Amino acid sequence: MSLRHHEIAEAGHRILNPMTEDKLMLLGEICRLQEGQRQLDLACGKGEMLTRWAQRWGTGGVGVDVSAVFLDAARERAAELGVADRVRFERGDAGAYEAEAAGYDVVSCIGATWIGDGLAGTIELLRPAMRPGGLMLIGEPYWNEPAPEGALEALGAGPDDFTSLVGTLDRFEAAGMDLVEMVLADGDSWDRYAAEQWFAISDWLRSVPADHKDAADMREFLSHGRRAHLEFLRHQLGWGVFVLRAAG
Repeated sequence: MSLRHHEIAEAGHRILNPMTEDKLMLLGEICRLQEGQRQLDLACGKGEMLTRWAQRWGTGGVGVDVSAVFLDAARERAAELGVADRVRFERGDAGAYEAEAAGYDVVSCIGATWIGDGLAGTIELLRPAMRPGGLMLIGEPYWNEPAPEGALEALGAGPDDFTSLVGTLDRFEAAGMDLVEMVLADGDSWDRYAAEQWFAISDWLRSVPADHKDAADMREFLSHGRRAHLEFLRHQLGWGVFVLRAAG
């Protein structure tokens, strides 16, 4: 799927992952955010985490994403919530972004560890920007049970892309990070994220000519994604945001 296809599918989303608004704010409480703290969010999407936290706790920071469509939505949201003076959004490759060294109290990549070619690489992207004693937030899928036959192909995942929940802990520890908290999605969280995409794609398909250049791909994405979600994703694949500190 191209970036444009994701922009279509997630047109109605504010949070571009299986996290509800309540869980997003719970995560901020867990992080013990304080006024004036700074956050770097790589692959920030529509910036809902940065803007909502800035409004609630008086934090600020920078979001980086490749999608101009998503960043326009992020800037509009920042203005709506009255925090445009505290958060900044930059368009670019999040995996190549040169952040201020040790410049942020919280560094995050929520559900986009492909920017670092996986979990370990993404930790290394974020680590230099994190202040001593700061927090790192990683959003990542995990298998609730060994992937059943057909699941990897249906979800477009490789055999080593994700592991179990405890295997994810092992990966964090191998990267020199301590897991100190987590907020996990549930079946309803997954449903709200996935099913809203079905409606958005259906609306988009109804609004364009049948021979639109993206229509066939979007119809295939809708059909495949709906079946993969119902057969595999909401049962076998978990997802969570993990709160980390540098070990020692």
